[in-house]
Amino acid sequence: MGIWEIPLIALVILVVFAIWHFPNIRSDLERGLKEFKNESDQISAKLQSALTGEPSSETSNPFPQFILWLAQGFGVGRLPWAPGTFGSLVGLLWFWILLLANSPLFFLVGILASIFISVRLCGTGEKILNERDPGSIVMDEIIAIPICFGGWLGWLYFKNDFWPGPEYFFSGKTALMTLGIFALFRLFDIAKPWPVKQSQNLPGGWGVTIDDVLAAVYVNLVVALVLAIWT
Repeated sequence: MGIWEIPLIALVILVVFAIWHFPNIRSDLERGLKEFKNESDQISAKLQSALTGEPSSETSNPFPQFILWLAQGFGVGRLPWAPGTFGSLVGLLWFWILLLANSPLFFLVGILASIFISVRLCGTGEKILNERDPGSIVMDEIIAIPICFGGWLGWLYFKNDFWPGPEYFFSGKTALMTLGIFALFRLFDIAKPWPVKQSQNLPGGWGVTIDDVLAAVYVNLVVALVLAIWT
């Protein structure tokens, strides 16, 4: 059994366990997807009304709702089951986008910019919902996923002088490694070993975002250990 097959098997077991223990998961997901669509339609209608000046059935200020929609991962966080996991899946899309430029500098700037954007969005989302680190806010998971691959990318670039495109991580055998890293991030994000849990005490959006960044750092430590064993 390969080292990357273990997280894959664990993920399959987790999914089977979840489905067995949550018989209403299908109806919950359908309801969540319906809420996600309704929320997106309302945001679009409000923005169109604000831009065109035409009256809308939603007369409230669209800006706070739009910020909340962004903080909730474009509405994904409104799903009733495992919003953090679905937000992390959106993070894989963000990782794919960052790789499209085929530039280490673009990737690094994108990572840094997304951290500060997440801090602002998540902090504002907390105020709108009047709740500390609500589960529906998943922008922090989204921006943390690409960070999980930083050590692997650095190893490819500095040791092999190779900067891969998206196809490297999402096809072939390396797709299993990508899935393993995804599972590791979910593990550390849920378990919150020191100082991940403690970082949640930081004020505002910093507490929401930094714990996921630190969870991604833990993933990089595991990846570094694996790469050291392999090489």
